[in-house]
Amino acid sequence: MLLSSIALFATLVVPSDSIIKRGEALPNATPVPLAAVLGNADRYVETPVLVEGVIVKSCETKGCWMQLAPTKDAEGVRVTFKDYGFFIPLDAAGMKVRAYGIVTRTTHSKSDADHLIGEGAKLVRNADGTATELGFEARGVELRPAT
Repeated sequence: MLLSSIALFATLVVPSDSIIKRGEALPNATPVPLAAVLGNADRYVETPVLVEGVIVKSCETKGCWMQLAPTKDAEGVRVTFKDYGFFIPLDAAGMKVRAYGIVTRTTHSKSDADHLIGEGAKLVRNADGTATELGFEARGVELRPAT
């Protein structure tokens, strides 16, 4: 139990000069600007793409999602992690990110939308209380400190 707690703590504390890698290794490819991906989302639904951006918000409970935007002042898109397979540090907001994954469209039930909004996710509600979300499912990420 103690070793598990130490291991978990070590994954949540990040030295300011390191690169944090989670999930699959990123491909050696030129990233597509996140703004271009979001502006033509249909092209990238279910097609893997490498993007770069900045974390403007993240789950502060587990590190199970992040809001990734082209710049720190933009809205961006909520990023989840493939198969709930990895997490990011709880204090990741502001970090620069390279993420490899696919654009997704999800309609959340009213209760799921309530939960996500309660965690700080920015969703637009449908008239019935559900929320349809354009998202990004990352297979792998690299986080760097903001400079």
